[in-house]
Amino acid sequence: MIRHPCFDEQAHRLVGRLHLPVAPQCNIRCAYCERKIGCLNESRPGISTRVITPAEVMAVVSRALELEPRIEVVGIAGPGEALANEETFEALRIVRKHFPHLRVCIATNGLALPERLPNLLALGVEFLSVTVSAATPETGAKLVKFVQDRKRRLLGSEGAFLLLARQLEGIALAAKAGIRVKVNSVLVPRVNDHEMEEIARLVAEAGASVMNIIPLIPLGDFRGQKPPNGQQIRKARQTAARFMPQFLSCKRCRADAFGVPGQGDCIPGALCL
Repeated sequence: MIRHPCFDEQAHRLVGRLHLPVAPQCNIRCAYCERKIGCLNESRPGISTRVITPAEVMAVVSRALELEPRIEVVGIAGPGEALANEETFEALRIVRKHFPHLRVCIATNGLALPERLPNLLALGVEFLSVTVSAATPETGAKLVKFVQDRKRRLLGSEGAFLLLARQLEGIALAAKAGIRVKVNSVLVPRVNDHEMEEIARLVAEAGASVMNIIPLIPLGDFRGQKPPNGQQIRKARQTAARFMPQFLSCKRCRADAFGVPGQGDCIPGALCL
C-alpha cells in the first residue's frame, strides 16, 4: 500500500491527510475555476475557510493531529497555486522541522514545477499532484485563459503550449528524482474528452504513476456547461487506462480539508481556520 489516500485506493480509507491553505496567489487563470474564501458549505478545490500564514502552521498541524491521529500526509493545494507562493515553502520548512514523521505532498498546475523542483526536493516532498487537462495547445487554450510566466502574460494557445511543456518537463524531472506523481485531469465534455487517452500517454511517458480524471464542476466560464455523466466518465477512464492506472475515489477536496477521505472528512473550520 502507498500510504497516501489520494494515490492509493486502500490508503484512501485508512490514512488521513491535511491540506494547509497557505497559497492564495495563482499564476494561471483556468476558465472553470472560482476561488473563494469563507465558504463552509462547498467541498471542492479552491475553497478554504480562510488563508493561514506560515506562523499558524504549527498550531494548525498540532490541532489536526489531535482531532485525527491517522493523519500521515500534509499537503498544500491552494486555494491558489502552491508553487506561486513563497508561503508554501515557508510552511513546508516548518512542517519538516517540527513534524518530521509526516510525509509532504504538493498539488500544482505545473507551470513553475521545473524551476521550483530543487526546492521541493530539499524539503523532502514525496508526492506531487499535477493538473494536466489538455494534450494540445488548441484544447488547452479553451481551458486556460492566460498563463503568467514571471512578467510575461501569455494568452490562448501560446500560453497553453508553454504550460503543457512545463508540465511534462516537471513531471519527468520529478519522477526521475524519485517523487511519486499523480496527474489530475478535469473532464469537460465536448472540450477535452477526446484527449484523455493522449494525456494519459504523454504523462505516462513522462513518468507519472497514476491518473485521476475529475468531472467538471460547472463554474466560471463553464457555469452553463453540463458536467460529464457516469457513462462519459467511465469511457474517459477506460481509454486513459490503456496507458495509466486510474484513481477512482477522488473527493475533489477543499484547500483546507483534513481527515481520512474515504471515511468522510472532518468538518471544515474545525481547526479554527
